[in-house]
Formats: sequence, structure tokens, C-alpha cells
Amino acid sequence: MFMVSVSAYSQTVSMTGTVVSEGDEEPVPGALVSVKGTQKGTVTDIDGKFAIQASVGETLVVSFIGFTTQEVVVSADATDILVTLGYETSDLSEVVVVGYGSQVKREVTGAVQSVDEAELKDMPVSSVAQKLQGRMAGVQINQTTGKPGQGMNVRIRGQLSVSGGSQPLYVVDGFPITGDINQINPDEIQEISVLKDAASTSLYGSRAANGVVLITTKKGKVGQTNVNLNVYTGFQTVPENGRLEMMDAVEFATFKKEYYEAAGQEVPSIFQNPSQYKGQTNDWYDAMLRNAPISSYNLTVTSNKEKVNTAIIAGVFDQEGVVVGSDYTRYSLRMNTDYQLSDKVNIGVNVAPNYVVDNTPRTDGTRGTGILFNALHTWPIMPIYDENGELTSFNQLPASTGNIYAYPNWVRAAEEITNQTKEMNVLSNAYVEWKPIQGLSLKSTFNAEVNNSKYFWFNPSTATANINVTLPTVAVSIRDHYSSLSWLNENIATYATSIGDHNFEILGGFSNQKFRAESTRIQADTYADDRIPTIQGAININRGGTNSGVGEWSLTSLFSRLTYNYKGKYLLTASVRGDGSSRFGEDNRWGVFPSASAGWVMSDEGFLNTSSTISFAKLRGSFGVTGNNNIGNYTSYALVNNTINAVFGDNVAPGAAVTSLNNTNLGWETTAQLDLGLELGLWDDRVLFTYDYYTKNTTNLLYAVQIPQESGFTNYNDNIGEIKFWGHEFSVNTVNTTGSFRWTTNANLSVNRNEVLELADGIDRVYGSYHITQVGQPFGQFYGLKKIGNYMNEEDLASSPIIPGRSTVGSIKVEDINGDGVITYGGDNDDRTIIGNPFPDFTWGLINNFNYRGFDASIVLNGSQGNQLYMRHLYSTANLDGVFNMVEKVSRRFKSPEDPGDGIFGTSTGGGNVTGVERDWNNSNFVWDASFLTVRNITIGYTFTKLPKTIKSLRLYASGQNMWIFTKYWGGSNPEVSMQNDGNGDGGNLSPGVDLAAYPVPRTITFGVNVNF
Repeated sequence: MFMVSVSAYSQTVSMTGTVVSEGDEEPVPGALVSVKGTQKGTVTDIDGKFAIQASVGETLVVSFIGFTTQEVVVSADATDILVTLGYETSDLSEVVVVGYGSQVKREVTGAVQSVDEAELKDMPVSSVAQKLQGRMAGVQINQTTGKPGQGMNVRIRGQLSVSGGSQPLYVVDGFPITGDINQINPDEIQEISVLKDAASTSLYGSRAANGVVLITTKKGKVGQTNVNLNVYTGFQTVPENGRLEMMDAVEFATFKKEYYEAAGQEVPSIFQNPSQYKGQTNDWYDAMLRNAPISSYNLTVTSNKEKVNTAIIAGVFDQEGVVVGSDYTRYSLRMNTDYQLSDKVNIGVNVAPNYVVDNTPRTDGTRGTGILFNALHTWPIMPIYDENGELTSFNQLPASTGNIYAYPNWVRAAEEITNQTKEMNVLSNAYVEWKPIQGLSLKSTFNAEVNNSKYFWFNPSTATANINVTLPTVAVSIRDHYSSLSWLNENIATYATSIGDHNFEILGGFSNQKFRAESTRIQADTYADDRIPTIQGAININRGGTNSGVGEWSLTSLFSRLTYNYKGKYLLTASVRGDGSSRFGEDNRWGVFPSASAGWVMSDEGFLNTSSTISFAKLRGSFGVTGNNNIGNYTSYALVNNTINAVFGDNVAPGAAVTSLNNTNLGWETTAQLDLGLELGLWDDRVLFTYDYYTKNTTNLLYAVQIPQESGFTNYNDNIGEIKFWGHEFSVNTVNTTGSFRWTTNANLSVNRNEVLELADGIDRVYGSYHITQVGQPFGQFYGLKKIGNYMNEEDLASSPIIPGRSTVGSIKVEDINGDGVITYGGDNDDRTIIGNPFPDFTWGLINNFNYRGFDASIVLNGSQGNQLYMRHLYSTANLDGVFNMVEKVSRRFKSPEDPGDGIFGTSTGGGNVTGVERDWNNSNFVWDASFLTVRNITIGYTFTKLPKTIKSLRLYASGQNMWIFTKYWGGSNPEVSMQNDGNGDGGNLSPGVDLAAYPVPRTITFGVNVNF
């Protein structure tokens, strides 16, 4: 109800009022009440009441999340007026961003899914991709490592390629960037749209096979000036639950004692009494970890008044890593400005620089590269600190212990070895738009992306990251300098018109993009003084580790799209794009990528528009072709190495040699995709259901095909083979309760499958270190011997196929796949077979949001079912020769026919000849179920209503990220891990799902405040 008093002189009205919800007439606390076109505003208190001053004729705008916005015109005699906000149960009328434009959601004919800033708030993460986990059907996002600022693997609809990558194309404010989105401040983002089918992505042509992620950054809201401060701080920990359980000092000494006794050897004195080590375990892995702070500060100023729309976002994100010596800091700034020069001309400029400092020790990878991996292997009887409480520098037990390795102090290595990257990025856009007549827009955009990165690695003489390297060692430095520039010019004409009930929009355009990168690496060693790690301070410049290079590519494109609908219920979209790329052979540089999609809004028909149950129903279908040019530069050319020397008599002369063959026909990898979708709204859209079925075939795979060595070369870049993908996607959004207590749910489930239909002529399989990609099977399957137990006794050994000269009682027993009575390893007809699948049967996400008066809460769950991991670290953490510390489960290995253990690990008797088979031959004992359920995020907040006039709103919140992981996987704390042997990045499409005990993903607890002025 409004109470009005009017000043006879100024026509200013002092107003008080109450805002209630529709139906139950409960008060709505925290609703924003503002005077349209001004900076005046307030929020309702706990009883839904407010007070504000306005002039007669002005308009009050009343809004709150989850409700429809209401406007009230101020009049002098406005009394006893009650503002009622209706519930916003449907988002079908929202405008969503699509390629080169936007559409009303109910009229979209492609598979497009969007989230906005309200759904992504209050999550303490450095990357936008982390905020999207579990939110979208068909979008699988795995956090493969917990390194600050790193580790997100995004895959849309399971898409992958032999060598063309799987990451989607990221488009920021219309600009297709060349990298990922790790360095973008999440607070800058207004909306994210994911384009999943070919009809949605085909306008991005040659780069769209893996899907497209459209990111729109913040703009000012019409008629408002807002200043927002969002600050949070907290801490990160690595929970004890889920860590790889290694032997403690007593268990390790017991193993060593039993090892020597079983081998009939004398037990070294330090292992004769294992109980002496009770309570004296040196946990090297735990010593590498710490509780680490995290904080974020973001200031956003937006204004959209008269002819100028401006947004300025400044942010600082600071995260110490949970591993000693690691930290990540990002300074970011974004300035978005749009200016209306006249009724027909608009211009705009966006500039977004950011600066990142990343210090991360080489934690991941096999021994020799990963200090966290090495820490797991260090004997728990070796001291971390000396008698003075100082870090030891080097540990080596007497040779009589049988220890063949010496261990440096990994904590010291993490603290003293420098591994730093400093990166400066600038992303900028500018445009001019002219609207000469009604419905016609001519727009030209100019975009640039600048990257400058400096990497410095320095290993002083006092530390090492390698096992069995004595100290002092040779000091080594590496300096990398990388710089790149990508620019894009696009020119687009759009014309929209209606003829009766027929609505048309026609788009046409052309673009040019060019990329150039330069890199320089200098490696030096043998420093006279560790305190002066300059190039001049080194005695030697390592020519083998010193190099420089230049890479360039360019892309020229033409594209067009027609969008048509009749009465908003019969929908049609058709598009085509042509791309010419410098990356392909001169005879096959152009690719054409067409698509078409149609939709039918059935709920607008007479037979459904009176239904009390079905409030919305739409059928849609699409077909299109997209491409992939992610093969690197110059792969179609015959390359020359000019550093090869030639010998003439007694003289060495500089020379050059051709190192690869050219292929003038090397062309586009293409994906043809069919999508069928159903969208349903039930009970006034309180339930929104979406289903999609897709099938797609990727052909002309980009791959380095092996060729006869008689040619003088080993491979040849060509287009080969075919892969089939198909899957189902389900999502449900529900409004479970309304009134003062509001509860909404978002659930999604995705099923993705793939099968290799064809490889190159005469080739039906491609081997990896632990995988095989084979015709008739899914990509990247785990490959090796299939374990069926252990040889339990002499009779079992005598009656079973064995490995000649290696098998013994208690050793690993595997299936004789080829039936020849002998176990063989190697060759196309040996006893190896597919032993596991790194891809899940399905993935899912579940999000619940709750609001009660000023309180709000959200819970984000997501999970994966049926995926497996290859526990590669068992090569050494279960090395039954006993040279390293081992997983605790080795304590229950096969010891005798009377004590066979739990069936996981075999006998240690027989030395490397026997245990080496179990350790070094790929077998199913390394493959384990990694299904998981993660409580990804829990947030609780409270919005205050009784505030000073200078503050529009104030919200306090607490958030927990990666709170709990429920999984049977015992190989480590992260069932999403996927690594290369050197720890740099994931295993790629041919070798996914390998666990090398990566940097752990921490649990993060934060407390924050969000203030609007």
C-alpha cells in the first residue's frame, strides 16, 4: 500500500509501500525499488515495506529475482495501491545469445543452453569453466588437476579427434579467441551460451566441430548506475579422506623384512624390528601440502544513461596453492563502452587487460619431473627434518639396506626451485554500427588479442627434483618468451522485417583473421653463484635446449543466415559458411559448412493451446556440417631442418635436410550432425523438460599416417578415417514451491558414445602407451593383459597358460586371449585386449536453489558413472621389488598359498623377473572404476533490507567448493584426473584417464560480502 504526501511547490512525492507475492500475498523482502532513469533506489525490508521519494509522472520499477518486474507510474493521488509481483516460472521469453546475434528462447531451433551471472555467483574459483560444472546437459567439464588457475578439460557432446583436440571454440563478445578462458575474470561475465549442434555452430564453420561457447561480458542496465563490490576470502585444504594411502614406517619396514626373508636373504638391521618405527612415520606427501588462503576482490561500476552505456570491472584474484611453493595471482580490468552517436549510428569499444603471475613447482608426472609424485615414493623412515628442525637436503641409507635410490628433500625442492610464468593478455573489441533504414543494420567490428608470456625455471645447485641425483648438482635455468597477436575484422549486414504473420531475418558477412606468434627459449647451466641466475652468470649455454620460432596462420570467411517464423510457431533457420585456411594444402584450402534447422511450437496449435497441463511444447530438428582445423601450422608443407651438419672428408659443413613430406590436398576435418529435440513446459511452465538426441560422424580425420621407412620418412599428414558419435541429453527445471519459501531444481543427464568406423588404408588400430584406438571400438580404450587372479599353487601353475621363464606361484595370472597356451605380450596377435574404458556411461548434474525471505541457499552436485582410470602410479607405488614406498594395499599381497592376500597384488618372491611383469606389462590390475558423486558447491547467503540510503543492497554469504567426493576409486583424491607422463596437460584424446598422482583438488571454504551502491 502506498501512502502519498504531495508538496505543493515541487511535485515531489514521499512514498511508502509494501510489495507482496502473487497468490499468497506474502511480503517480498529485498525487492529493488528504483526510479526509472535515475540513480534513486531502495530495497524492501523484512516485511516487504519501503520508502522512497519521486516526482509525479516518474515511474517506479519494482523487481526481484524469480519474479516478474512491475512498473508503477507516480501520481499525486496514488493511495492504497498494492504492488504484487508474479512468479517468473518460465524463462522461455528470455533473449539468449546465439552466433552473430540473439533470439527469443522459445524461437531457437538449435541445441543452445545458457546461464547468466545470477546462476554463477559466489563460487570461489579462478576459472569460468569451474563454475559451469554440472550445469549443462551434454557439457562434460573435468578438473584434471588442482593447480591454481589450471586444469579444466571441457568436452561438448563427447566430441574428440585423433589429433585435432577436443576443446570447444570460445567466443568473447563476438571475438573467437585463440586460447581458453582460464585467464578471464569470472566476475566480468554477464551470460554464457553453449552451442551444441551443427545448426547453432555452423556459422563458426571450420573451428566449430567441438562446439562453441559464447561469452558476453557485462553492460550497464537501462536507466541505472550501479556500483558493486564483491569480496570473498577463505582457505583451502586437502582432506585426509581420499588421499592415496601409502605404507607408514612400520608397514614399510615390515614389508622389507618379509621381502628379504621370502628371498632367503639376510634382513638389514634397520628392518629387523619394524615396531621401532611406531609413531615415527615421515609422511613426505603430507609435508608437501599446506592449508592455503584464497581471496578475490572485484569492483564493478555500470551506467546506462542517455546515450552512453559503460561497464568497468576491476579485479584481483589471489590463490596460494595447497602444495608448498605454488601460488597464482591475477590482476584484471575490463572497460566496456557503447555510445549512441545518433538515432542511426552506434559505436563501442571493449578493452580487457589482465596480468597473471603463476608460480607452480613441477609437481605432476613420473619420477624425474614430478616432485609430488616423487614424495609418494620416498621411504617413510627417511627424515624430513634434521635434529635442528631444519629441512634435510639429501637422504641415502647405507647400501646394505638394498636401497638403490637416493632421495633429495622434496619440500626443499618446492621452495628453492623457481618455476614462474608471468603473462600479460589484452583482449579488445571495437565496432561501428549504422542503421540506415528500419530493420537494417550494418556493423563492422575490429578485434585484437595480444599475449605476452615470460617463463623462468631455475634449479639451483642446492636442490633437485630428481631421484638419485646427488647434491650439490649443476644449476640450470630455462627462459621462455612467447608473444602472439591475433586480429579479426568482421563486417556484417542484418535485415529484419515482417510481412503480415511472416517474420524474416537475413544475415550476411565476411571476415578476416590473422595470427602470429614468436617464441624464444634459452637454456643455460653451470652457474658460479646461485644468487645470480642471469644468462651472463652461466658458464654454458645449452645449444640443444636453445631455440626460437615463428608461427602464423590466417583465415578468410564468408557466411550467411536466414531466420524465418510464421506466427512464432513455425520456425526455420538456414545458414552457410565458407572458410579458407592457410593451414591446409594449396589445393584444398576452402571448406563449406551448411546447416538447416526447423521448429514447431505445438502448444500454439488449437489442439494444445487450451491444455491445462501442457503450457509449452516445441519440436525441433537440425542437420549441419562443421569443421576442425586444429592441426598446427605448416603441416601440409615439406619442412626443412637447417641445423643438420654434413661431413666432407675430414671437414664438417653446415647443411639442411627435408624432414617431412608436403600434402597439397590436406583439408578440413568435418563433422556432420543430426539433432532432434523436444521442449516441454508443464503446469504454467513450472516444469520445463528438454530432451535431445544427436548423432554425428567425423570424417577426414587429421592424422600423421605411418608410411614405409624406405621413403626416408616415418609419417605423412593426411585426412583419414571416420568416427561416429551419438547420445542423449535430458534436462529438467522445476519450480517446486512458491510463496515466501521458494525452491527450484535444475537436473540434467547426458549419455555420450563414440565408435571408430575407419582409420587409414591397411591400418585398423593405433597404439598408445596404455591405450588402443581400434576400428569397431570407442576411442582411446585401455589396452593390456586381462588379469584373472594369481597362480594359487603348483597345480594351478602347471595347468594354466604361463609366461615362460617368469610365471611362478603367486605371480599375476592373465587370460590367454589368443588361445595358444602361452602368455605373450607384444604384436597385433598377442594376449592383450581391451581392459577398460575411460569414458563414462553417463554424466549428470543436480542444482537446488532455496529462498526464504532474506535467506538464500544453493547446492550443486555433479557426477560421472562408469568411467575408469588407469592407475599409472602403481608402476612404482606398487613396485614389489621394494625400492620405493608403496600403497598400503601391498601389505595384503600374495605371500603363500595359505596366505593369498586380497587378490590385488601378487608375490614379491622372484625379483624383477617376476614382479616386473606385474609392474611393467599393462594389465587390468591398473584399471579401476572411477565413478563419482561430487558436492561441487554449497552456498548460503543473507540479503539485508534495513540499510542506509547510500546502499541499495547488502548480502553476506559463505561458500564451500569441492566439499565432498563420494567414489570407490582408491588411487587418489581426484577421480577426474587425466595426465601425460611428463605431467604437462592431460593425456589427450588417444590417451585419456591416466592417473599419475596429480596435484590434488582442494576443498575451499570462503566468506564473502556483496554490496550495491
